[in-house]
Amino acid sequence: MNPVFAVFALAIIMFGNVANAAEIHVIASPGVREAYTELVPQFEKATGNRVITIWDGVANVTKRVGGGETADVVILPVAQIEQLTKAGKLAPGGRADVAKSGIGVAIPAGAPKPDLGSGEALKSAILKAKKVAWSTGPSGVYLQRLMQQWGIWDTIKAKVVVMQPDTPVGIAIARGDADIGFQQVSELVHIKGIDYLGPLSPDVQETTVFAAALHNSATAPDAAKALVKYLSAPAAAPAFRRAGMEPG
Repeated sequence: MNPVFAVFALAIIMFGNVANAAEIHVIASPGVREAYTELVPQFEKATGNRVITIWDGVANVTKRVGGGETADVVILPVAQIEQLTKAGKLAPGGRADVAKSGIGVAIPAGAPKPDLGSGEALKSAILKAKKVAWSTGPSGVYLQRLMQQWGIWDTIKAKVVVMQPDTPVGIAIARGDADIGFQQVSELVHIKGIDYLGPLSPDVQETTVFAAALHNSATAPDAAKALVKYLSAPAAAPAFRRAGMEPG
């Protein structure tokens, strides 16, 4: 069965008709955006619900929701979802893991490809690069910690380009602002003007699990639950795989 049709059919079976259509407000980090923007229009067509989405970096979304901003659904890495749940902002038991992603590596299109087959090779490539780019999200936090563990942070920190929240690292790579860049695989693979080299080697890889959760102040809780269920359903898995992720 065509995967798009399968997801559409699943929505009809799971969520019924459009008589009680609702407006669902979502605030999310961009790690899931590629698959999400493929899946949500199918959900809207099948249910009649309208989904309004705000995208922002992980740290900003966490701060906004923690500071009192409300939505129906929040999508973040699991660590931040758990943090906000403990703070009473998200509904206990209202979480579903939707996908997981490792950290990928990219260089400008056509540039010589460095050896990245091990952590030691990665360290060498970073030391040789003139500029290195990563994000403010979990991948960037992890890489800075890794550089500190390797004892090279003070040596390289002046050449690190940290992208603004919700600005893909691939953009910096494509325009020549960095020789090598790192971000969630799902945020790199579809950027034009770069060569995606693949994920980090297993000895230094870090996997982030993204989850969708209900906000305690959801104004459309039933519709929000339907969206969370939809994004975490088996029929949604192909969309996440096409985006370079694995289902949650």
